Amino acid sequence: MSIAPDPTVVLGHRFAAELPELAVQWQAAAAPDPRLLVLNESLAADVRLDPEWLRSPDGIGLLVGTQVPAGAQPVAQGYAGHQFGGWVPRLGDGRALLLGELTDGQGRLRDLHLKGSGRTPFARGGDGLAAVGPMLREYLVSEAMYALGIPTTRSLSVVATGNRVRRETLLDGAVLARVAASHLRVGSFQYVSAAGDLALLRRLADHAIDRHYPAAARTDNPYLALLDAVVAAQAKLITQWMLVGFVHGVMNTDNMTISGETIDYGPCAFMDAFDPQTVFSSIDSWGRYSYGNQPPIAAWNLARFAEALLPLIAEDHDRAIALATEAVQTFPQRYTAAWSAGMRRKLGLGEEVDDAAAGQLIDDLMSLLASERIDYTSFFGRLARGDVEPAVAQWADRWRNLGPDTAVMRRVNPVYIPRNHLVEEALTAAATGDMAPFHRLLGAISAPYDERPGLERYAEPAPEEFGRCFQTFCGT
Repeated sequence: MSIAPDPTVVLGHRFAAELPELAVQWQAAAAPDPRLLVLNESLAADVRLDPEWLRSPDGIGLLVGTQVPAGAQPVAQGYAGHQFGGWVPRLGDGRALLLGELTDGQGRLRDLHLKGSGRTPFARGGDGLAAVGPMLREYLVSEAMYALGIPTTRSLSVVATGNRVRRETLLDGAVLARVAASHLRVGSFQYVSAAGDLALLRRLADHAIDRHYPAAARTDNPYLALLDAVVAAQAKLITQWMLVGFVHGVMNTDNMTISGETIDYGPCAFMDAFDPQTVFSSIDSWGRYSYGNQPPIAAWNLARFAEALLPLIAEDHDRAIALATEAVQTFPQRYTAAWSAGMRRKLGLGEEVDDAAAGQLIDDLMSLLASERIDYTSFFGRLARGDVEPAVAQWADRWRNLGPDTAVMRRVNPVYIPRNHLVEEALTAAATGDMAPFHRLLGAISAPYDERPGLERYAEPAPEEFGRCFQTFCGT
């Protein structure tokens, strides 16, 4: 269905109306010279926004939050969180705004949210701004995750604002507009739980159930069912991260969604040489959020979610703890089962292959990849083509004896990911006004499983010296 270029955009404000205690009405900061850098036209159409209109001055005004439709109620959301394990009772959207909700082509409610739109009451001393580079990084990586089939918030646009942002140097400012199933986080529940407002906690949980897990409302214990659903969603999500070598970089509880979508692509990156201890974030000096530590950290975060829900799960505190503990303790089994199934697909192993044999083969492969520092992404594609490095030759003989299906391998192992050296190349060029490398990389990663001539460099591992010293930054 074509969408008329009508400047009238309807934004709902269900979150603000149902949970005003978590919503501070606010306005975006001025953008003196807004310039659209990139627009996700297919996503715009999916949420019933006309791409042509979004490129107009009025449309760009919406994308930076300075021109919102009549009746809209932009808000900064309040939440708490454990940041690197330390409790912070009041975080919230310090540089972000929920403009409101849209209904997509499938009738689903979707948040329209801004990042870098200026200081809010939650800013805690920050400037509330964002720079072009980190916002383009989020656009690239979130769209790569979407193309890989991994649940994620999605980037609608990046607009340069004309503001200057002071970090180590002066940088060009930008606002990212993103679309999400919602922005409810574990930290949202922690915020309310810490305040001790049981009625508000119940309203928040009911809001989350209605929006994301309506089947939970029909169970004997809807709030326990909510916990179980979030545990299942996060087990699936973290498995998908691990299977493609994605390192989130800042898995604080305020960065874990209730919907099961990946959110907040700050110091994130994809692993090159396989190493469970891989850390990219410049501030993660202890490796809390390393690649290999992501599953146990997810379980830890879910335990914090369970703690917040205890008063709703059962009136008797001991009974609530027992029920919540049982739900959270399903995470390791769910993760392990999903990881094993995913690795079997990556290796083309059919159901006829014994679980014990497959498990041993996978464990041995992980050890070899780590000890030989083999590029994780390209290994599986080369293996499917029969291109085996000498260091894994004996292992590969065992693998071949199990009769792998290489056609399955080609369907599930990506050829193109946003490799760190290519992302940096694209962002460096964008800083000078050259968006061509960005769009070439975006084109490659938007169809990650389809090998195409002319894109060979996008499938090649990073130079070794690059991978050993690469760091990412959160952009604040």
